[in-house]
Amino acid sequence: MTEHHDVATGPPDEYVEAEVQRLLTEDPDVAEQGITVVRRERGLVLQGEVESAHRREEILRRVAEHFPNVPVTSDIGVIRTSAPTEIEQLP
Repeated sequence: MTEHHDVATGPPDEYVEAEVQRLLTEDPDVAEQGITVVRRERGLVLQGEVESAHRREEILRRVAEHFPNVPVTSDIGVIRTSAPTEIEQLP
């Protein structure tokens, strides 16, 4: 018995959505808890924030690699997590 996902005819199903979410949280190269997967009419949208543009590209690359037939749109923002240049001295 072979699995067949005909994504071209409509939105991805819950199974694909769950698999992408699992990849994001469980793949050691991704391990991103702050990204959510939302199903839309024309594919999946990844939403959330990561610490760098490079990180965002890596996540999108991994998802595309594992799910080549699923249209994925990025709505992932980049948050600045760098330390402040001056350390505030409290009295």
